[in-house]
Amino acid sequence: MSEVLNPKILMAIKQLSLAAKTTIDGFMSGINKSTIKGAGLEFSQYRSYQPGDDLRSLDWKMFARSDRYYIRESEIETNISIRFLIDASASMNHSDGDFKKIDYARYLTASLAYLGNLQGDAIGLYVFKDGGIFSMSPKQDYQHLARLFYQLEQIKPEGTFTKPVNYKEIYTGTKKRELLIFVTDMYQQNEELFQLLNTLNTLRHEVIVFHIMAKNELELDFKGYTSFEDLETGESIQIDQIVARKVYQEQLQSHLEKVRTEMLDRHIYYRMLSTEQPLDQALRDFLNQRKKLRD
Repeated sequence: MSEVLNPKILMAIKQLSLAAKTTIDGFMSGINKSTIKGAGLEFSQYRSYQPGDDLRSLDWKMFARSDRYYIRESEIETNISIRFLIDASASMNHSDGDFKKIDYARYLTASLAYLGNLQGDAIGLYVFKDGGIFSMSPKQDYQHLARLFYQLEQIKPEGTFTKPVNYKEIYTGTKKRELLIFVTDMYQQNEELFQLLNTLNTLRHEVIVFHIMAKNELELDFKGYTSFEDLETGESIQIDQIVARKVYQEQLQSHLEKVRTEMLDRHIYYRMLSTEQPLDQALRDFLNQRKKLRD
């Protein structure tokens, strides 16, 4: 499925809900024998149906694909609240060709939300935009998921990241255990994203950060461009990419190592994703790594 789930190919599917379903259905087909278990965006294992098993546990989608009866097992209940926090500052408009970082964030979030809803988790959305936060409290039903897809489609990144004075919106969650998933490019001017993560840590929920970067950012390959503009400050600089590439790569690695260290210090799960990475591969790597951390 990886070829089909190339993010740039998925963009041809105009309906975000269909793109999410395509991603998750294809992903599930590849992990039917998985032993990944747990709560919140994790899979339980499948086993063959045995006489006396509760028929309500039958997975009918598996039956439709394989013509065999499977029971979906789970070691612990999955019903939790998952809140997706999306960085909608102007830097998320950074593009590699016709594909923007916010596009990848949209498809990734939609796929994980679809998966969470499939597992019976309540899904919520918080968009950090210039001037405030759009909030959509967690709820578990298909109509709510459809509204979440709609709001994802409406995101138009602009301006700078939400000021800390607006973070009070994220305290409106329930007192139950939650999973907070922050999708961002980690572009910050005064460590405002680390301030947000400090705030999230005070909620005592599990926090996951997906750090989105474009391939041309990672490789400093902008095909002949010599002038570069900061999407949030408007400042521009002139560089020779060939001359600057070695120093840039060294400084980028230093930056990424700092980000990883900051996440580790905060006990936050962190994963950097390139916009070139197929979504099913990103999901599989994510869930497998979570399993190893829990074992």
